[in-house]
Amino acid sequence: MCGIIGYVGSQDAKDILLDSLELLEYRGYDSAGIALADPEGVHVYKRAGRVQDLRELCKEGVPASTCGIGHTRWATHGGVSDRNAHPHQKGQVALVHNGIIENYRDLIRKFNLEDQLVSETDTEVVAAVLDHYYRKVQDPAEAIRRTVLQLKGTFALVVIFDDKKDEIYCVRNVSPIVMTTFDGNIMLASDVTALGGYTNRYFVLPELCIATCAGGEISLTDLAGEKEVEPEYITVDWELNRAGKNGYPFYMEKEIMEQPEAIAKTVEPHMTDGLSDFTAEGIPDEIFTGCDRVCIIACGTAMHAGLVAQALVQSILRMHIDVEYASEFMYSNPVLDEKTLVIAISQSGETIDTLSALRYARSNGAKSIAIVNVRGSSIAQESDYVIYTNAGPEIAVASTKAYTTQLSILYLIVARMARLKGIYTPEETRAFLSNLTKVPEVMKQVLDKKVEIHKIARKILNAKNVFMIGRGLDYSILLEGSLKLKEVSYIHCEAYASGELKHGTIALITEETPVVAVVTQEKIFAKELSNVKEVRSRGASVILFVKESLASQIPEDEQENIFVLPDMADAFMVMPASVALQLLAYYVSQDKGFDVDKPRNLAKVVTVE
Repeated sequence: MCGIIGYVGSQDAKDILLDSLELLEYRGYDSAGIALADPEGVHVYKRAGRVQDLRELCKEGVPASTCGIGHTRWATHGGVSDRNAHPHQKGQVALVHNGIIENYRDLIRKFNLEDQLVSETDTEVVAAVLDHYYRKVQDPAEAIRRTVLQLKGTFALVVIFDDKKDEIYCVRNVSPIVMTTFDGNIMLASDVTALGGYTNRYFVLPELCIATCAGGEISLTDLAGEKEVEPEYITVDWELNRAGKNGYPFYMEKEIMEQPEAIAKTVEPHMTDGLSDFTAEGIPDEIFTGCDRVCIIACGTAMHAGLVAQALVQSILRMHIDVEYASEFMYSNPVLDEKTLVIAISQSGETIDTLSALRYARSNGAKSIAIVNVRGSSIAQESDYVIYTNAGPEIAVASTKAYTTQLSILYLIVARMARLKGIYTPEETRAFLSNLTKVPEVMKQVLDKKVEIHKIARKILNAKNVFMIGRGLDYSILLEGSLKLKEVSYIHCEAYASGELKHGTIALITEETPVVAVVTQEKIFAKELSNVKEVRSRGASVILFVKESLASQIPEDEQENIFVLPDMADAFMVMPASVALQLLAYYVSQDKGFDVDKPRNLAKVVTVE
């Protein structure tokens, strides 16, 4: 997985590539590199470490160039080192690659490459095969075509050649490439974020089409080279330039603070007369009325949003619903038919496990809706229908506003289904959704008290292990809260349905093990409070997030380390609770001195299985 950038035009390529790589660094950040073309050939500069380390390398002795490609890496094949960094150069070819070539070992044997390779990567193998064909045919597109026919796996390949100093070529299978032109210049990237400083229009390179970038124009042909392909441009409807930190020390804090606005922008376009409305997306009511089962497929944070929806669907719609790890979906022999509504959730719309699961579901007759944040993304294109979250660019690896906007769409869907199935009257539906429209203001109340959460966060700063406990919807939100703390603070943290503690896990509770409890559900308040007492009696210190209307019932001697959440209907308390848990994780990581936006071993967009 990685960030890819390419530029050819009239400006200095080096600076554009380096600036763009910094915007893409959240996609991978263990090494970075650029390749620049000039009349003398192609020059490669790469280094293990961050883009800033690459900048230092490129400060002096880099020839002027108006054509180049760049890459920031998240290691899949081979360790973190200068030689494994991209671009890879073999003979007359330099290329960058996102994805995994599954048959690279077979290619090494077939083309007798053992003595030619200096890295441990599958990418260098592709460069060697492409150079082999280019020497034969001396035609870039034909060499690329022959090479692609040899590859098995996913790939986005961006290539420059020694003797084509003002041209870039690219091709992809699954892994994304977006492209644009402006004022006679051409840019391409793995993510639209990198293009935002230059234009708000772009197109997604169709799969297995070869793009030739030269003379200020992009031409597309099918893989056989027999048919020209017309690009379908998309206009970005959120401000890409908002990707800056706006004075915050980290993107994660900025994105947490943006949630009220992001939720409002997501909800408002999908409501008419107080009711949820998906007319703009062209989603027919039959999609909702014709299903007798819902299946949500997602990974990580997106899957946790699905678990909240599961609780809502079961309690309100009384329907059968499954929430599946997308990575396991195809291998678990799921029961699917035309009466199954599959909802695929992904921030990037490029999560390879979710994309593969979606394709499998559709091939088995299921209807599908995608909930994504990026227009034109692979999952958006593959699904029957798509609903966009309007969260805007999310740069921090740990997802925050993407998660809560996904939740917002899921609430809208549940409300629509309840109305169509006659479970809610129009008045009841409006009453339900009125809570959703109040979420931005309620979240602001939590954000206004972030200093209090910062103080509480210091209580777990030095913990090696943390447990989080809750029941019902509280447990669902704690699964996400636990993931956030693990991602950015590296503290081992597990969320448990608190009623299960006594069935084994309570053996791990000690005075050195802080416990975070969320108590927001009035129906089970007494049981949740009882579970809190169980861990207190074993010596654990407890951080308690409690709904305001329930806080008065907490005994005075147990009100230390307590944060009071603004009141909402029980079904919506996940919203203020989620932002509180995000802040908790953020402040622990910040106070530990970590790079909050770029946790170790993680990447934002997971495009490998």
